[in-house]
Amino acid sequence: MSQRKETYRQLLEQLECRLRAACHILRDILYGMTLHDWVLELRKARGEVERAFTLLVFGDLLGIPILTPYYALRLLPYIVPSIETWRRCMLRERDVCELFDQEIG
Repeated sequence: MSQRKETYRQLLEQLECRLRAACHILRDILYGMTLHDWVLELRKARGEVERAFTLLVFGDLLGIPILTPYYALRLLPYIVPSIETWRRCMLRERDVCELFDQEIG
């Protein structure tokens, strides 16, 4: 009798594992169909806002003094991890096509 209960418990665990995997796959499919494009656009917009803010505050690193250094020094500890990537992004050559990255359709 206990062997039958053990087999039944193992079958239930396997079924639960498969149901969780199916739910995870279904959730990923629905996310990809509905929200993925929005999330990418929001991330891109957030990056643009962060780059603009960093340019405003730390423009003197590129030779564009905009804000007084006192406030920039207070914000420096928060921005140090991303300064190098920001600097490369701001100084990178851009093509005219990059300004219009909207899909045609």
